[in-house]
Amino acid sequence: MESNGMIQSFENKSILVTGSTGFLSKLFVEKLLRVQPNVKQLYLLFRPADASSPTQRLHKDVTGKEVFRLLRKKHGLGFDSFISEKVTPVFGDVSLENLGIKDSEVEKKMHKEIDIVANFAATTNFEERYDVALAVNTTGPKHVMELAKKRAKLYGWLITYAFTKGMGEITIDHLKGNLPVVIVRPTIVTSTYSEPFPGWTEGFKSLDPMVISLGIGMLPCFLGDNESFFNIIPGDMVVNAIIAAMVNHSNNNIFSGDKDRYVYHISISTHKEQTSIIKLLSFAYDYFRENPWRNGDSSEIVKPVFFPTMTSFREHIHTNFVVPKKDAVQL
Repeated sequence: MESNGMIQSFENKSILVTGSTGFLSKLFVEKLLRVQPNVKQLYLLFRPADASSPTQRLHKDVTGKEVFRLLRKKHGLGFDSFISEKVTPVFGDVSLENLGIKDSEVEKKMHKEIDIVANFAATTNFEERYDVALAVNTTGPKHVMELAKKRAKLYGWLITYAFTKGMGEITIDHLKGNLPVVIVRPTIVTSTYSEPFPGWTEGFKSLDPMVISLGIGMLPCFLGDNESFFNIIPGDMVVNAIIAAMVNHSNNNIFSGDKDRYVYHISISTHKEQTSIIKLLSFAYDYFRENPWRNGDSSEIVKPVFFPTMTSFREHIHTNFVVPKKDAVQL
């Protein structure tokens, strides 16, 4: 990316980043500050969750995290001054009008300076409450919540996440006018592949419960097709794709009309190299056998048994866990 001069497009640019405490947004901010120190300003939007100041929230929830380790090492004692020069934390909320920014002077400055908006604000809980998911993912009127419970079923939206994100894209289509819009849809986002270093992750995302359950000996069996596969992609590759999409569509003249929009589906899984469930759990099993989670004891870790049908699963439960009536103890 750097060798192609792509990152030079962000020199002297001011960028608004929403969802600043999220996994991908931290990777995005770290990447830009590391490879393009001449970015003019990053405005990071935070929801005022406690009594902390915006600057305290910036350090606590973003720049103080391990993902900024290389950048902190690069700048040494000048790290804090570099961050204060390049990053402006702002309290606000994407679900509110005008992003809920109460500081009128900061709002005016943002309107005057911002060149790019990078929206990472989202709730990725697949079964989130409709009012919460709509407020974050759709940013529409609250009465859409009631509509969602009946429209969602009609058009086959299986989960709250997909429905509200779809509604958010519809809202963008109606409101964007002549503004250039690029939508990036990554598949399952996992830990980093190489930048700023391999293996960084944060939070408790979609695949994590499955892997952790195996690591603590709580996944003895699995109901499903062991050959089914995941479309996954490391977080740093997603950020690289987002930056590339921004640069590629930064000039308004590539948009032929106000109805145009560009959507990128990002994944590294292919038919030639699929990440199946059984492969993922085998990797996790091998890892935790060598690196036990609990007190160095790997005896609790077992490879899950796959049951392809509900009938086979019920037979397993009946055979191993149901107590016959003749053996039951009368209390």
